[in-house]
Amino acid sequence: LSLFLLSCGSSSSRPSGLLYVLTQGSNGTGNNVSSFAIDLSSGGLSLINSNASTCVPAGGSCGPPLDILLDPTGAAAFVLNQGVPSASVAPTIYGYTVNSDGSLGTPTVAATLATGDTPIAMTRDAAGQFLFVIDEGSNPSPANCQFLPPNFPNVACASISVFTMQSGSTSLSSASGSPFPVGRIPTALSTVSFTPPSPAGAPAQEFLYVTFNSDPALHNDNTLSAYSVDSSGKPTDLTPNLPYATQPDPISVLAVNTNPAGRNSGGLFVYVGNQGAATGAVSVFQVCTVVNAVCTAQDLTKLVPVGTPTSVGQKPVGMVVDPTNKFLYVVNEFSNKVYGFLIGTTAGTLTTLNPPNLSTGSQPVALALHPSVGSTGQFLYTSNSNQSNISGFTLSTTTGSMSSPITVTSPAGPSGMAAR
Repeated sequence: LSLFLLSCGSSSSRPSGLLYVLTQGSNGTGNNVSSFAIDLSSGGLSLINSNASTCVPAGGSCGPPLDILLDPTGAAAFVLNQGVPSASVAPTIYGYTVNSDGSLGTPTVAATLATGDTPIAMTRDAAGQFLFVIDEGSNPSPANCQFLPPNFPNVACASISVFTMQSGSTSLSSASGSPFPVGRIPTALSTVSFTPPSPAGAPAQEFLYVTFNSDPALHNDNTLSAYSVDSSGKPTDLTPNLPYATQPDPISVLAVNTNPAGRNSGGLFVYVGNQGAATGAVSVFQVCTVVNAVCTAQDLTKLVPVGTPTSVGQKPVGMVVDPTNKFLYVVNEFSNKVYGFLIGTTAGTLTTLNPPNLSTGSQPVALALHPSVGSTGQFLYTSNSNQSNISGFTLSTTTGSMSSPITVTSPAGPSGMAAR
């Protein structure tokens, strides 16, 4: 279950504000995508339709839809389906063309993963070149998954799959060497692009961050790994033998660049949401991209913990930032709340907003932020899986504060979301 902040641009005919919500229905039926138009003066939602099936033929056996994302142009959407391991139905990614009214067209199979895999989440890089999927593999994992020899076929082993994308297209192509084995059971992923402040004109670097909560033998493995992504989309683990320790049970991750122009102010930070034995928390890591008080020349790309974890509600399943990378919002499934924080530009530390949190519907599992500024501000939405509705909040562009909560009815079982 992962979360998306996407371009607010639109074509001359599409609505300027759109929200897409996956619905998992009830009793195995009702797996669709609902399209809503966003009223940019109030944040209100108007249902366009909920007829876009996440399986072909509609009502077929594709498993529950897990994640949805849009390409940077907003002309194409992609949905990740879990598949049905017990029936040997492979996981799939379906592609959709976005119609002129904002609804989604008839889906086509854009990619198929290995039968037996259990995908968890997907994301893409900011430029829309690559789409990444993490999966747990089969359960239990094959005995050779932890120590795969070179060129071993990675079938039903925990892995990262990489697909190349083309602007406005619903087609995906598997990157050379994909899927890439990870040796541990992943839980969440996030990508970020960073332009080094020196030397002048240095190319942007792409990083991928993945959290893990166990190894193939199901031993606890509460870790965070950092990957560099090359021009072909291949992720290379920067610390293959020594991943970074996190708090227990990491379930969400978000990389934030507070220095997008490559200036000497700001930095690159990774936020990890954990569910401990008593309460949830968000931990902060600083990525060493320049030499400073905590990062030496030998540390570059290393992750350094910042401060102590910030307590949040139970089960922080997702996070998102505003377009300025100044405010962080965290949704908590078991506390039924959204928390808001100010991000420290140079240290990445979190300061609670006022109010610190607002209530959502029952069991929110995803959130999306519409970055276009209307007459009242920006808008944040959560999908409330146990109540078949969506909560909406207005965000101040100056203080980040949340206000004016609304509730909109949705089809049964809302899950992943995407906004533009």
